[in-house]
Amino acid sequence: MKLPRRKFLHLAASAAALPALSRIARAQTYPTRPVRVVVGAPPGSSPDILARLIGQWFSERLGRPFVIEARPGAGSNIAVEAVVNAPADGYTLLLVSPATAINATLYDKINYNFIRDIAPVGSINREPQVMVVNPAVPAKTVAEFITYAKANPGKLSMASPGTGTAPHMAGELFKMMASVDIVHVPYRGSAPALTDLIGGQVQVAFVPLTSSIEYVRTGKLRALAVTTNARSEVLPDLPPVSDFTPGYEVSSWFGVGAPKNTSTDIVEKLNREINVALADPKIKARLVDLGSTVLPGSPADFGKLIADETDKWGKVIRAGNIKPE
Repeated sequence: MKLPRRKFLHLAASAAALPALSRIARAQTYPTRPVRVVVGAPPGSSPDILARLIGQWFSERLGRPFVIEARPGAGSNIAVEAVVNAPADGYTLLLVSPATAINATLYDKINYNFIRDIAPVGSINREPQVMVVNPAVPAKTVAEFITYAKANPGKLSMASPGTGTAPHMAGELFKMMASVDIVHVPYRGSAPALTDLIGGQVQVAFVPLTSSIEYVRTGKLRALAVTTNARSEVLPDLPPVSDFTPGYEVSSWFGVGAPKNTSTDIVEKLNREINVALADPKIKARLVDLGSTVLPGSPADFGKLIADETDKWGKVIRAGNIKPE
């Protein structure tokens, strides 16, 4: 039987619309089962705490458990690979950190291209690092530290939680922009780096605000500046490093990503929930307690941040000929 042309076109249009309608329907009912959020850091770390905060929000708002799965190791590459290779169905998400932007250049061979293989969902927060010194260092300001370092080239040591970590990159950028010769000493994690800094085995470090604030308050470490352009609400008396080294800016930022080809409708649904969370007074207060500020925005905004940071740290890594441990 030959269909009239008008009826044929109507049926064809209806068939073409079915996939889009199906995607919308899936997004409206998503999630129907638990979602895992993979974190490339150990339990109890700042990224883990942040993931649990947002995961709890998702769970309460969307009615299904968002389970935090710690997959530390290889500078977060293990966690990223787990998400890259997961089905693009919205049931495996990634807590995105600065490591993803750093690793793109730091490692010659990784089994993924982050910008190509992970869809940005939304940014969560931005937090400063703090430039801290052992109290035996005579400098009280960044300007005095630069003068002291230039008077003692190669004699000062800078601790970090490991080569290629965000604190290490903050220090390398400072060394480049301030033109100072400081020896980098990588440790296996923040705890031993801070222990040796307090003990005087090393003299300076760039560290997350959350892990250093108590040592600063008790006088075990002297804080010179924050790495962001704006002052921190937690330590408002500290000036930015950029007051002394114009153009310097470093912040740790976090957000959510998903495997590429994840439905746009699911990505947008999750993005809306993140932005609603960041406008909630309790969530904002908790993030301030953690030393950070909210960073709302669209998936495209987050994608641009990742691309910009990838380019920025690529230049630092190449200029410093930095290699992974």
